[in-house]
Amino acid sequence: MSDHGTGNEDGGQDRSAHGTGNEGGPHGTGVDAAVDEQTARHWDEMYRARERQWSGRPNPHLVDVVGALPPGSALDLGCGEGGDAVWLARQGWRVTAVDVSTTALERSAAAVTAAGVASLVDFQRHDLARTFPAGRFDLVSAQFLQSPLDFPRAQVLRAAVRAVAPGGRLLVVEHGAVPPWGAAEHRHVRFPTPQETLAELDLDPDGWHVERLDAPQRQATGPNGEAGTLIDHLVLVRRR
Repeated sequence: MSDHGTGNEDGGQDRSAHGTGNEGGPHGTGVDAAVDEQTARHWDEMYRARERQWSGRPNPHLVDVVGALPPGSALDLGCGEGGDAVWLARQGWRVTAVDVSTTALERSAAAVTAAGVASLVDFQRHDLARTFPAGRFDLVSAQFLQSPLDFPRAQVLRAAVRAVAPGGRLLVVEHGAVPPWGAAEHRHVRFPTPQETLAELDLDPDGWHVERLDAPQRQATGPNGEAGTLIDHLVLVRRR
């Protein structure tokens, strides 16, 4: 996730970029050697600072891209408080939702239970810098998987590529610019272009088809009620 962003689910809000997931549910116990303690602490403290970080609505580009697709299996990387997982499950998708924050996973689990779709969602805790969920998926979704911490973004995105099943899709949505209400000291931050992100995926052109590569804009509201235009970067590729 990015501290320059607008939040996790719904208008491009950030997620725990490192993911959360140990298999076996949202409640972690003891010390997990597969999770960096400093990373986990950072994201847990962020979530605990507020009763709710995000709106609970799904990310709009996910809805736009996936709404017309037949449901299958989906991997939600950095699931945050569960807005995308709930929406996907309601569309009939079988979702594997991962995050590095146990607080985020607990909130996600509560959200899918309240929505009546808990049977369709498998929560796993992963520090994506160290471990990655097993399996192949019809959809791998990386929504705003950007982080203020040291994070091997390209490595994780290439792992996401390997997790896409034949005929499946990888959807990467990232911040394209600091939001208008972002802190002045962040104005210098440069975000990878969609073309640069596509290059980092290192795809075999004979095995993949690029379906979208663009920088859509959308209207959003800042934390203090500010209205502004956000620029996102979107990469959508399909395995042949």
